[in-house]
Amino acid sequence: MTPADRRAGLCLLIGGSAMPLALAPFNFWPMAILSLATLSYFLDQQTPKRAFVRATCFNLGLFLSGVSWLYISIHEHGFVAAPLALSATLLFCAFMAIISSLPFLLWAAISPTWASGLLAFPALWMLGEWLRSWFLTGFPWLLIGYSHLSTWLGGWAPVGGVFWLSFITAMGGVCVAQYARGHGGQRPLTLCSLALLGCVGGGYGLLHSDWSKPLGAPLSVALVQPNIAQNQKWSADRRQQILTQLQQQSLAHWGRDLIVWPEAAVPANAQRVASFLSAMNDRAAASGSALITGIPTRDNQGFHNSVLALGSASGQYDKTRLVPFGEYVPLQGLLRGAIAFFDLPMSNFSRGARYQPPLQVGERQLAVAICYEVVYPDLVARITADASMLLTVSNDAWFGDSLALPQHLQMAQMRAAENAKPLLRATNNGLTAIVDHRGRMVDSIAPFERGELTADIQPRSGRTPFSRWGSWPSIALCLVIICGLGLARRRQNGAIMTITKP
Repeated sequence: MTPADRRAGLCLLIGGSAMPLALAPFNFWPMAILSLATLSYFLDQQTPKRAFVRATCFNLGLFLSGVSWLYISIHEHGFVAAPLALSATLLFCAFMAIISSLPFLLWAAISPTWASGLLAFPALWMLGEWLRSWFLTGFPWLLIGYSHLSTWLGGWAPVGGVFWLSFITAMGGVCVAQYARGHGGQRPLTLCSLALLGCVGGGYGLLHSDWSKPLGAPLSVALVQPNIAQNQKWSADRRQQILTQLQQQSLAHWGRDLIVWPEAAVPANAQRVASFLSAMNDRAAASGSALITGIPTRDNQGFHNSVLALGSASGQYDKTRLVPFGEYVPLQGLLRGAIAFFDLPMSNFSRGARYQPPLQVGERQLAVAICYEVVYPDLVARITADASMLLTVSNDAWFGDSLALPQHLQMAQMRAAENAKPLLRATNNGLTAIVDHRGRMVDSIAPFERGELTADIQPRSGRTPFSRWGSWPSIALCLVIICGLGLARRRQNGAIMTITKP
């Protein structure tokens, strides 16, 4: 490795580490463009191997700073010794960096000029984000398109979703890198400026589009945040105390249209607390209220992480995207019992059916995403198609007081904006929140506080372009760009060889 490569690697590591500043809770969106400009700048005229290595350095910095909270989950709540927890976190970040950087192996084959680079770089970046969003169940965290949730570019969210916003952000990074290089004279810089202005202007115009319309009367809702410590939640000695607390926090809200308890709020299998659920069902029905709670359930397929509707609501939703090691253990025949981390409480869940009907709350249909599921854009687009609201319940106590809490909430906000439906988010320890159909925060409860959040929410009907087609148009466009530029480069090389032949 040359001194120049070492300097470039250090700059890229720093640039990637700075990129989470563009996301919640910092929300300094220009950092996303500046960070990606650093990567674009150092990719100029690189071989496939060097382009991949440099992209990996950048992504390693991104994950090391952006998901450092994994250490808390593994060490403090997974009972893994600090050195092993640190090693596991580093290995995970390195693996994610490699997966995200794989598309850049094509860089040298498609980007010989500034013009092709203007399209190639954002296409490869977006494909890297998309690849890690599904590979080995996926980890669609730190998608840089989230940085524009509250900017003019956020108007594109209902059209192309978060991946399209990532594409536009990466294009902005290319333009800044071109300005820094001064490549190609005035014409390239002018075209870069026009491309950015077109994206920003289009986003601003789309901000004023109404993709959905009000449906019926508003619903009066109450979201309960019990703030139960993670190390106490599954203690049999604490079960009755937790159930009593949930009842007490709901007393003032019977009579509302909807009361929501968070993920696994009832810390026992539904069969074990059947009398409690029956009493809550009767209490909700007598008050004309719908009560929705997170609870473990069991059927012929095994245990499920579920949401159960009681009172004037009906239905059950079983989680379909499970968290590896948190909710199931891959290769559990080999790993169970090896260390405490592989024997966490409730780590033996089964997946729910792919297609499940929405919950019915009076005449309204409510789509449900449990915890981690809300970070999958296309999954949420599919389940909200026929619903008038989106509900996500979570228990983020696993992450402690870390960046994961505001990051997770920001992703939920983007799902509301992509589908133009209001979103209710009930969590154990925060951030419990209510989000409108444009992804804007209506109200929230601070983390690590006990409380209830109340509001009147307007259900909405209709579908956005993203809720109809998901991320596939953006992915297809990137693939077309890569294939088209690759063919153009191949023809150009062939023409050069023909000209140079004696």
